[in-house]
Amino acid sequence: MKSIIPAAGLGTRFLPATKCSPKELLPVLNKPVIQYVVEEALEPAGVEGVVIVNSHEKPQIEAYFAEDADFESMLRERGKNDLADAVHEAGALPVSFVYQDDPKGLGHAVYCAKDEMDGDPFFVLLGDYFVPDRQMCVDMATVSAAHNNASVIAVAPVPADQVSRYGIIAGECVESLPGCDATGEDEGAVWKVTGLVEKPAPEDAPSHLFIVGRYLLSPRIMDLLATQGTGAGGEIQLTDAMERLLEEEEMYAVVVDPDKGCDTGTPAAWAATNARMALADETQVAAFKEALGKGVRLG
Repeated sequence: MKSIIPAAGLGTRFLPATKCSPKELLPVLNKPVIQYVVEEALEPAGVEGVVIVNSHEKPQIEAYFAEDADFESMLRERGKNDLADAVHEAGALPVSFVYQDDPKGLGHAVYCAKDEMDGDPFFVLLGDYFVPDRQMCVDMATVSAAHNNASVIAVAPVPADQVSRYGIIAGECVESLPGCDATGEDEGAVWKVTGLVEKPAPEDAPSHLFIVGRYLLSPRIMDLLATQGTGAGGEIQLTDAMERLLEEEEMYAVVVDPDKGCDTGTPAAWAATNARMALADETQVAAFKEALGKGVRLG
């Protein structure tokens, strides 16, 4: 079983910084964003590798995950064993690459990795969001196993006046934790999905639950993507193929707390994530507060 991370985008929100350096390699503290996502993608039991859907215009990502024995040796000769270990760790991760040089949408990006999936279920993790405790995909795998290995998506509640910005699920809550509210939109609730509605008007929204960017999908989705026409934006949309999948197979959703993850999709979110991670790291927090200066109040 493998995980797919689409990473062929242009990173236009970060221009001009991403003109020569992919946004996936922007650092959060001392690791690039994509390494956090790769480590999260490997966390569920049974996941043996990660396939990054890259562009030939971004060879820097492949260089980052390649072994570099000479560089490691140089660091060790200088007594920097901790740094050498960190470099080695990145190069030892089970990462492979396929290419999407024509940006045709998320569904097309996923389909580019078809031959690497060996007909097995697979995770898809969008690369501008990562979960430090790495448990979201683990929980999704647990829900899938409890429902005959069905496809599972992670969803989270959004205020009613914001549903028109997102893809919203339709369905019913089939499992919730004791003490959860009647809507079934508390963390840990499980829904049986009956439909996916793209950016509905508030009065038409079948729920207030939007897809967070974590998917555990049946191998059947690859067959459907092979014949999937273009949708919104003239692109091949993963959600369109998922709607077709619902006609053949069951699909579930687990409600998660999106605040347990870290957003890196915009410059402001990326900066806030660096601050959040620094404040949560006891080896970094004192230096971070000192570097930020006394003019900024931190809790």
